[in-house]
Amino acid sequence: MTQNVLAVYPGTFDPITLGHEDLVRRTAQLFDRVIVAVAIAHHKKALFTLDERMDMAREALRDCPQVSVEPFEGLVTEFTAARGGTAMVRGLRSGTDFDYEFQLAGMNRALMPRIETVFLTPSSQYQFISSTLVREIATLGGHVTQFVSPVVHQHLMRKLGRTASA
Repeated sequence: MTQNVLAVYPGTFDPITLGHEDLVRRTAQLFDRVIVAVAIAHHKKALFTLDERMDMAREALRDCPQVSVEPFEGLVTEFTAARGGTAMVRGLRSGTDFDYEFQLAGMNRALMPRIETVFLTPSSQYQFISSTLVREIATLGGHVTQFVSPVVHQHLMRKLGRTASA
């Protein structure tokens, strides 16, 4: 019997970084289908709108046919279950991430026991990258081309009112 195993990778992706892309591509090697679930994120002040964040993710991951990008609001466990997912993927960059994600995984298991949380660590060259740092560096005029794909860099520069070469 062939299974079509779906994993969900949730986040705000404001913006999607090379670290996120690394995790999505590696997740796509482990699962048949992957949904990048972009949080509406009412609790955070996002630089990019939901539509912009989804567009960037779709453009950056265009070469991954088994990956789709969808918005979500509310509990990610309910979103995952509604789409027939059996796993949620979470990235761990540090021990601090682990402490938070471990607690979150336990709560998610209590809410939806049939959905597993899978932790992946980014490749070493991406372990220090975060969307927050990318936004801050770019806002202050620093170069972020080594942290985001060219298409995301273009969106970022346009959003900040600068040319893509900045």
